[in-house]
Amino acid sequence: MIREICKDVEFLAQKAEPALPEDLPIAADLLETLEHHRDGCVGMAANMIGVNKRIIAFENEDAYLVMFNPEIVKKSGPYDAEEGCLSLTGTRPARRWKTIKVRWQNEKFQQRLKTFTGWTAQIIQHEIDHCEGIII
Repeated sequence: MIREICKDVEFLAQKAEPALPEDLPIAADLLETLEHHRDGCVGMAANMIGVNKRIIAFENEDAYLVMFNPEIVKKSGPYDAEEGCLSLTGTRPARRWKTIKVRWQNEKFQQRLKTFTGWTAQIIQHEIDHCEGIII
């Protein structure tokens, strides 16, 4: 189901609760909403659709990837970026890392670990910030 984009800054500033297997329908809604906004959006966190769970979805090599409970475990190559967000008006400066190693769970809640670089790494960092309640 395509959900409305949350623009409530107080809600977005809350740290997300861990995702559980019963949250799979939320991930499906998140993906459907992201696909609906694909012309102007490359990633989303569950709080952007009004659900305070640690779930993100983003473009990854011409497909979408969903991560449950993602966390960055290693980072290198800091740089400054300018980012926009469907939940917020305008753009904002952000400190990002060129390379990140992320630990997350897939849709079967199996643990995964992978290194991401460049644009994909930047998208993931933006969405994990959403999970942390960081508004950039």
